[in-house]
Amino acid sequence: MRKTVPLPGSERRPSPGARVKGPISGDEPIEVRITLKASSSLQTKADELASQPIEQRKYLSREEFEKTYAIDDATIEKVEQFAREHNLAVSRIERAQHVVYLTGNARDVSLAFQTYLEYYEQPDGVIYRGRTGALHVPEDLANLIVSINGLDERPVAKPKLRVRPADDPHAGPTVNYTPQEIAKLYSFPTSSDPGQGQCIAIIELGGGFRQSDLNTYFGSAGPKVTAVSVDRGRNHPTGNPNGPDGEVMLDIEVAGAIAPKAAIAVYFAPNTNKGFLDAISAAVHDNVRKPSVISVSWGSAEDGGAYSTAVLSAFDQVFQAAATMGVTVLAAAGDNGSSDGLAGDHVDFPASSPRVTGCGGTRLLAPDKKTIQSETVWNNGAQGGATGGGISKMFAVPAYQQGLVASRSDHTAAVLTGRGVPDIAANADPMTGYDVLVDGQKFAIGGTSAVAPLLAGLVAILNQQIGKPVGFWNPILYSELNTAAVRDISVGDNGGYAAAQGWDACTGVGTPVGTVMLTALKGNAVGAG
Repeated sequence: MRKTVPLPGSERRPSPGARVKGPISGDEPIEVRITLKASSSLQTKADELASQPIEQRKYLSREEFEKTYAIDDATIEKVEQFAREHNLAVSRIERAQHVVYLTGNARDVSLAFQTYLEYYEQPDGVIYRGRTGALHVPEDLANLIVSINGLDERPVAKPKLRVRPADDPHAGPTVNYTPQEIAKLYSFPTSSDPGQGQCIAIIELGGGFRQSDLNTYFGSAGPKVTAVSVDRGRNHPTGNPNGPDGEVMLDIEVAGAIAPKAAIAVYFAPNTNKGFLDAISAAVHDNVRKPSVISVSWGSAEDGGAYSTAVLSAFDQVFQAAATMGVTVLAAAGDNGSSDGLAGDHVDFPASSPRVTGCGGTRLLAPDKKTIQSETVWNNGAQGGATGGGISKMFAVPAYQQGLVASRSDHTAAVLTGRGVPDIAANADPMTGYDVLVDGQKFAIGGTSAVAPLLAGLVAILNQQIGKPVGFWNPILYSELNTAAVRDISVGDNGGYAAAQGWDACTGVGTPVGTVMLTALKGNAVGAG
């Protein structure tokens, strides 16, 4: 028997308030995702690209990426040997994604990783298969593995949408916008074929869309929408506009309205760490549809128990790959203010990843739909929702945020001690929400969920018009801090943090001025931050 050691960062605790229901059947089939460490040259390449202006960035095609960074045979053989020793089968090898999948029954999987699997019940009634403590692996594998996922199936993310309530005394005047009206207010570039040649990937961990709704919403001018199944996830409308269905339709309808000539690929996966990782990785490495931008409107507090530190590292490796291939990743910053729905201040993941563009929310008032009357931080109180934002406890300050200061709502300020969230913002208040059609009914919906697909549509247009992918967007956004390419938001707070001149932990660098962004990119005027 080979000597085993705990896998660093693999420790798990039950979900807050969850109680043990009992052991699982030893015969239950399980598929495990083993994320293997990529060469350190991948991170070097991603960092190098981040430091370059757009015109100098030389991205890799997906084929070139696989040739350059695929897992080597010796590493795969070590995993295969481990599988044989424990009566597990290698079900799939994704060399470019640095992943090997193993299958077996619960009894053999538990013995292989020296863990105990049980059913847990959360306070909301959700029952999941879970574990506690660390996973163990052979000593010679420990330095090759980033994370192991698939044993623990707790729900990890929630959709970041808010359907407008019937009555909100804190909200003030209400306005409904179509996504196209929002695009005009933010001066998005216009053309006869917006998004042509681009593919927008949308990640969904539940719910579904009805083609009849899309046909009604877009008429004959809508995008081609394709559902992609990941880990047996599927397009499954449930009839709940306040939940996953509302999220799916909001994402598709906003992105599709902004870039109707782009293709839209919706990756459906189970709401687990394995499913979430597999969905984003599938989009990043999709050599058929080749998305150039990914919109993620699901997430949860980075330190709230949903994610182990090992799985955060696995996500980061996927985002490194995205950067090297010129894929922009956008994520909603959350709808529960600076607390992210917990005690104290927390930021939402994946928006808190330093390699993801975190999307915050504003309240945009333009009653005539032509001129912005005012734009402030979205904050309708604990029940009405507020933009997420704050300082990460899990990720260090990235190069593009060095020296920035976070303004707190108590009028104090501090130099960032971790990655600041968000990076950019747009309209998210449901009281100034987006007109969306869900399950045959019209709703006004907001939340930072709306911002990620809105900006995904903008990135698709920018990619199309400059003739190459924007790629990792953050260094470019921060280099434009004091230019006309973003509109500074300096009024409001999200609970713990306040808007301020320049970057702040409510609205990032501000809201986009799309035509100025395009001019800067076309004119090679953008330097690295």
